[in-house]
Amino acid sequence: METMELLSLQFVLLLLASLAAYYAVGKTKPDAQWYVLLAASLAFYVFAGSWQTLLLLILTSADIWAGGLFLKRLGEQSKAERKATKDRKERKAIKERFDKRRWRAFWVFLVVPLAILGFFKYLNVILFNFGAAESPHSLGILLPLGISFYTFQSIGYLIDAYNEKYAPEQDYLHFLLFVSWFPQIIQGPIGRYDQLSGQLFATRHADAHGMRRGLLRLGYGLFKKLTIANVLSHNVGQVFGNVTPGIPGSVVLYGVLAYSIQMYADFSGGIDIVEGVSELFGVEMAQNFRQPYFSVSLADFWRRWHMSLGSWMRDYIFYPIALTKPMQAFGKWAKKHMGTHAGRTLPACVANILVFLLVGVWHGADWHYVGWGLYNGIIVALSDLLSPAFESLRSRLRVTDETRWFRVFAIIRTFCVVNVGRYFDCVSSLSDSFTCLHATLFNFAPVPFRQALALCSIEGAEMFGISRIALVACVVVAIISLHYERGTDVRERILSWNPALRCCLYAVLGALMLYAFDFTANGGGGFLYANF
Repeated sequence: METMELLSLQFVLLLLASLAAYYAVGKTKPDAQWYVLLAASLAFYVFAGSWQTLLLLILTSADIWAGGLFLKRLGEQSKAERKATKDRKERKAIKERFDKRRWRAFWVFLVVPLAILGFFKYLNVILFNFGAAESPHSLGILLPLGISFYTFQSIGYLIDAYNEKYAPEQDYLHFLLFVSWFPQIIQGPIGRYDQLSGQLFATRHADAHGMRRGLLRLGYGLFKKLTIANVLSHNVGQVFGNVTPGIPGSVVLYGVLAYSIQMYADFSGGIDIVEGVSELFGVEMAQNFRQPYFSVSLADFWRRWHMSLGSWMRDYIFYPIALTKPMQAFGKWAKKHMGTHAGRTLPACVANILVFLLVGVWHGADWHYVGWGLYNGIIVALSDLLSPAFESLRSRLRVTDETRWFRVFAIIRTFCVVNVGRYFDCVSSLSDSFTCLHATLFNFAPVPFRQALALCSIEGAEMFGISRIALVACVVVAIISLHYERGTDVRERILSWNPALRCCLYAVLGALMLYAFDFTANGGGGFLYANF
């Protein structure tokens, strides 16, 4: 059976049927609306993945749901036994005993999703590195649909339940919908139970204005995906599909920049599509992008790019590491021997490096992702550690965050720093990363640029290897992003226009998408983050 893709007629039909059923049920039996969302989500899993994919999802969700309830029961037993005694020492002993039981139970329930993720995503690579497999993919283990996203979402819920942030969900089907909500499954965002669950189970009626906003967002995502990401996909593949030691550095740099644009258009476009789909049902998911290429530092960039993953790592990995007793002791030692600033920042620096290393491994079980994580973690850590020197320099130059020329410089500097990291991201091995870096530094232009592009079978050399349609689309996206950065609600502004003017805009952008649709047929239809 052919699998369903997000950009397919099958998905459109599923979406239309789900919307019709959702709002029809809302008129007759509002309390049952969420059953439609659950049925649509499970159907998407089956048609976009397989029955095996659905079973893995059910196994993970059942384990985490049961874990949350078990942790709650242990907490209630602890409180009841402490309440039954007046002896302070005995109450303390009871609390310590139950805390240990809850800690052990937490890890028992956490093992199941981690084991499933580890088997499908990392086992083949681990065996290969120990010489027990012929290649990183020789076992033929396919990554189940959405496993990285729903595993992290489930783990976040279990951690919140352990920390008693909120009461665990009593109804398994409710929890299953939270984990399986189909717009989020291919590439996020990674949802939080306390932010998403209430929306999924609310009673809703069709809101024309809200649906128009959702359709606008969906259309904008399609525009970025079709006119930029798909158009650049072939050229990026030609550059990095077969890296050789003699590759011209000019072509590598072109490929890195094209990949950076393609990645943003593909990922943010996909997020806009699924966010728009979710808004059609009245459900607003977590924001995942906020104009990342307007960032003024690498840390700022990662607060704007894949925001739900960044906040997940911050809350569930960074803080637990930075606040451990060994890290606190390390901070005190650093403060005593190296000064207050070092004592405050060094534990955070170590935690940042470990977090980015984990993010790299989350993206893929390959050494070049490890290099990517270390690069980003070390740069962010050094930026924090050297911040007093940077502040001193800015003071001497008499610049502030509001100084326009310095802000432009910081944006360009950050873009360059981000794209150095792309050398570890856009290739298929760590050795290719270093080959590309070497070519950029020491073999930049052995032949004219246009000739080098032609050697890589890249068409459109007269436009620097970029199709005119992609250039026009990039300008459109840049203008819209600038308005968002200035605080303008672009969708609301467009909806306030005269209907004739809106129709002209839709016609022009629609014509560009139709013209670019041929690139989807030529292999650019998938989403990059669906591979993670």
